[in-house]
Amino acid sequence: MPHLCIWRSIAIYKGAIMALGVPDPQLEEAVVEEEENLHPYAEPLPEDAGALRRLAHFLKSDHPYVFLGTSALASFSLACCATMSLGAAGLALTLVCVAWLALSLVALVAKAVLRKRYRSHFVLAKVSLRAPLRYASYLVWICSAALFCLGPIARFVALCQGAIASSTNPTGFLESAVYMLYNGRQLFVTGVTTTIELALFGTVIAFFLALLMVFLRIQTPDRGENDAVRFFKTLGSGFARFYSTVVRGTPMMVQGAIVYFAGLAVFRSLGWETAHINAVWSPFWAGLVTISLNSTAYMMEVLRGGIEAVDPGQLEAARSLGLSQWQAMRKVVFPQGVKNSIPALSNELIVNIKDSSVLSIIGVFDLMFATTSVIGIYYKGLEAYCIAAVIYLILTMLFSKILTMLAARLDVEAPGPVGSTTDPAAAPRHPAQPMQS
Repeated sequence: MPHLCIWRSIAIYKGAIMALGVPDPQLEEAVVEEEENLHPYAEPLPEDAGALRRLAHFLKSDHPYVFLGTSALASFSLACCATMSLGAAGLALTLVCVAWLALSLVALVAKAVLRKRYRSHFVLAKVSLRAPLRYASYLVWICSAALFCLGPIARFVALCQGAIASSTNPTGFLESAVYMLYNGRQLFVTGVTTTIELALFGTVIAFFLALLMVFLRIQTPDRGENDAVRFFKTLGSGFARFYSTVVRGTPMMVQGAIVYFAGLAVFRSLGWETAHINAVWSPFWAGLVTISLNSTAYMMEVLRGGIEAVDPGQLEAARSLGLSQWQAMRKVVFPQGVKNSIPALSNELIVNIKDSSVLSIIGVFDLMFATTSVIGIYYKGLEAYCIAAVIYLILTMLFSKILTMLAARLDVEAPGPVGSTTDPAAAPRHPAQPMQS
């Protein structure tokens, strides 16, 4: 505010002096000094600076980021897209960048010609135009970025169009990948659909089986129970331990082969024909059973960790209120344990999406089986496996985002990085919540 008053006083006095035709060098120096003080981008210059440095400082002193920086970006974008045909959208963006370069050039020439009179006589140097010029520079930045990205996008679109229209498999890596993805799209769609179905249904089935198994796993005989109850509790806990050890200690590929061929042996022992067996016991159902049984073992340990993280006083308080052990587990301990285990349980879905690829060994038409089929058609493995890797990455990232949003809705910690539930870090470490009375 004081600067504004000083500026207005100096301007009025200067106008009066000039109207009388009396030059005042001291007044002119005061005006220039005050204008420099008011300028937001002005930087002090050492007194011993040379002529070239003073000239460079003068040229950069007014809107260095608005004019010079934006012009450099616009020039770079125009140079990158100089030899490309970008259509109407590209032409409009080019015109915006060229118009800004022309405006910046006019401002630079005017500054070099007018020198000290630049700020008082040139229209673009007015204080009232600083904000509009800054906003205009934002528009030029957006147009330059769009123009810079439009070139690679245009080249990629042209590459895809050429690869799709090709009658034979191109020799280039990217062209060949696009050609194989387009012509084998039905195989890839079927493989992706099967992979998602196996992962989703297998994880849901495994969750309910894990609830049953973890209930057997945590059973401990009490002194007051009869021998039959103690026997069945010990048997159930031992079976759950044995099941978890065997399943987690063997690869899913081997488990899938055992489940598939064991099912075939059972149906053949019943006298079924091969056509009837294939109609009932397909590789898809064998793969679904394999994923469900495999995930059950890991989910059981995750749920057990979540239940054991609940304060033992919760169970004791529930028993003191007259609830039986089953009622206390079902109404008090289990809900808290399941909530504590949600991050690790949701991570199992991501693991199943990736681990379902091993089921192609038994003929499950998942994404990996579709990739192998495409390789057998076009005899190019690198391109096909890269396509499969990108699809797997998209699926895992998509479901990770969905699970993160679901965890936020349930007010629990979001799932960690995509990994395996076999890691010790996957065990829940949530503090126990006190029971509401």
